[in-house]
Amino acid sequence: MSQVLMPKATAVWLVENTTLTFDQISAFTGLHPLEIQAIADGEVAGGMTGYDPTTNGQLTKEEIKRVEADANARLKLSPRDVPMPQARSKGPRYTPVAKRQDRPDAIAWLLKTHPELQDSQVAKLVGSTKSTVQSVKDRSHWNMQNVRPRDPVTLGLCSLKDLNDAVDRARRKAAREDASRKKEVAKAGMVEEAADVDPAEADQPDVGEQ
Repeated sequence: MSQVLMPKATAVWLVENTTLTFDQISAFTGLHPLEIQAIADGEVAGGMTGYDPTTNGQLTKEEIKRVEADANARLKLSPRDVPMPQARSKGPRYTPVAKRQDRPDAIAWLLKTHPELQDSQVAKLVGSTKSTVQSVKDRSHWNMQNVRPRDPVTLGLCSLKDLNDAVDRARRKAAREDASRKKEVAKAGMVEEAADVDPAEADQPDVGEQ
């Protein structure tokens, strides 16, 4: 079987839009059934935008209906005559001149929809700069009166995969920082509790020891 494009985002869409079983979605995307269940429970891929496999020819609606009707059936990828896209090499993202005027709109959408993203991530996604991101954020951009939030994927400024990957990284980092803060607070609480203990009381023997 050919590789499924963006398996996790595809799994999110299948969980949200079909009645397929976890095992059926797992077999199609290559993800573990427990990960599919975690996606359904909202524990994994929170905030990730689902990727509709019927829009790029990976599946047909008829194929989905066929497998929904039979719990033992498995999805089959549609034949693809179009070559798989080549991975883009790392480096600065080039934005066509015709699309550069759309970047403030895309930045506004990202800041509103995904506030967990860092300014550097937003800038990288749309091929802009952190100073431009900041100007849209504080509404000091020279053309702010004409800026309206629009999805950068729809505008063609970034791919859905790049967006989902950036959101996933930002959420994981936020979770780590939150866990670290809670650990520090708990540690500080233990220190304060120990400091509140009266040394004289601490030295008093228990009744059973007298």
